[in-house]
Amino acid sequence: MTGVVCTPLRTEWLAVSPGLSGGALRTGRSRAGHDLPVAPRLITGVAGSLRPDVAPGDLVVASEVRHAVDGTVTPCPASALLVGALRRAGHTVHHGPVVTTERVVDDPLERAALAADGALAVDTESALLLPGVPEGQAVVVRAIVDTPEQRLFSLGTAPRGIKALLSLRKAAPVLEDWVRATADREVVLASPRSFCAGVERAIDIVAASLDKFEGPVYVRRQIVHNRHVVAELEAKGAIFVEEVEEVPEGSVVVLAAHGVTPTVRQDAAARHLRVVDATCPLVTKVHNEVRRFAGLDHTVFLIGHADHEEVVGTYGEAPGNVVIVEGPDEAMTVEATDPAKVSYVMQTTLAVDEAEKTATILRERFPALSAPRKDDICYATTNRQQAVRAVARDSDLVIVLGSRNSSNSQRLVEVARGEGTPAYLVDDLSEVDLGWLYGAGRIGLTAGASAPPHLVDEVVAGLAGLGRLDVHQTEVVSESVRFTLPREVISEVIREK
Repeated sequence: MTGVVCTPLRTEWLAVSPGLSGGALRTGRSRAGHDLPVAPRLITGVAGSLRPDVAPGDLVVASEVRHAVDGTVTPCPASALLVGALRRAGHTVHHGPVVTTERVVDDPLERAALAADGALAVDTESALLLPGVPEGQAVVVRAIVDTPEQRLFSLGTAPRGIKALLSLRKAAPVLEDWVRATADREVVLASPRSFCAGVERAIDIVAASLDKFEGPVYVRRQIVHNRHVVAELEAKGAIFVEEVEEVPEGSVVVLAAHGVTPTVRQDAAARHLRVVDATCPLVTKVHNEVRRFAGLDHTVFLIGHADHEEVVGTYGEAPGNVVIVEGPDEAMTVEATDPAKVSYVMQTTLAVDEAEKTATILRERFPALSAPRKDDICYATTNRQQAVRAVARDSDLVIVLGSRNSSNSQRLVEVARGEGTPAYLVDDLSEVDLGWLYGAGRIGLTAGASAPPHLVDEVVAGLAGLGRLDVHQTEVVSESVRFTLPREVISEVIREK
């Protein structure tokens, strides 16, 4: 059954219902949720703000609903879907707890007490309309009328109320999208997915450095290409900088997993920095290959994306010898100083099929071409591409979790689309477009090697908030690779264990 939109007051119903193809249910304040349809439920209307930064006309989407009388707390796991959709539609949206009280709370001191536990808004109906909602399938959207400073029982209430109701009216198309996206569906998890051994090692290195060293720990660039990982490490105390010149002399600096040029290491030494190297061992292998081939005076074709940090670092090992080849078209035209002395290496996070096409053209043009001793594209990239390909073949939609600057995540989208399936890259649940979900009965879900596993769990919970969800996994290979930490931090880790 599709979701239902509930509006307690007539004015709220008049604001929202015309924008919904099926209209909204006018419930009143005390209508128990038991006699409402057993389906995903969106409760909407007006509310009072508990914080100065939540202003009249703003929308509050509840991360959870708290019942001030009986103390129950109802999580709203699908709320981030609406937060993202409303923000993309141009609304000012706040995301956090909403509390339901027995009576209107207008006293600033009472509101301050409710806000002390992090609540953003107060109403008198939402918690009362939750009985009968399937677990996890409630969402609440409230438009603010009054604030602790602009009280409900004051001369300004009428214009603020009109402003709030207009916000609800403008939000109606997004609420309609939510209704259309509600459905029972299936989610197929691609396996392997999410963190690889190199990413886990890099994150562990930063965490161990924070524990071990006195004073601040700096990290050059993003430790891995994922904004959630960076934010979590920043919250623990890591300081991210663009270049080592920004790090105070004598401090600790961690080099990111993508590798760096020798110049960066020289600059760090000149500043007497204590360097902890989090370069993925598989990237280090490629650097070593470049140095080996360059030592033989080869032209080294580096297959990869010129603007990617890994390629920038690898190129820096021997800029006089390395020629970057971004794809098959460039492979048709590149030249070598001596065609008898040529070799190639690859960026570790490329799409396997595309990279092999490029390498094949180079082999045909340069019969003397030397190859790496082992494949450069890392095991994790290959495994995740195989897994998403298997899932995409039988899915209506594929969602890939990962940041925009994550090469391996971008390649997963390309691989899924190569199977003829619509696929999208999102940083988290809030970026999933409700419109993508229309008619998508079977959704494939995966995550790039730098995306935290908890983001997958959040997307699953969010989709379960739209209807009954059947979740299962397609595993193409089991991974057991682990990398040791560098000696600079390993003693601390051993001591902790």
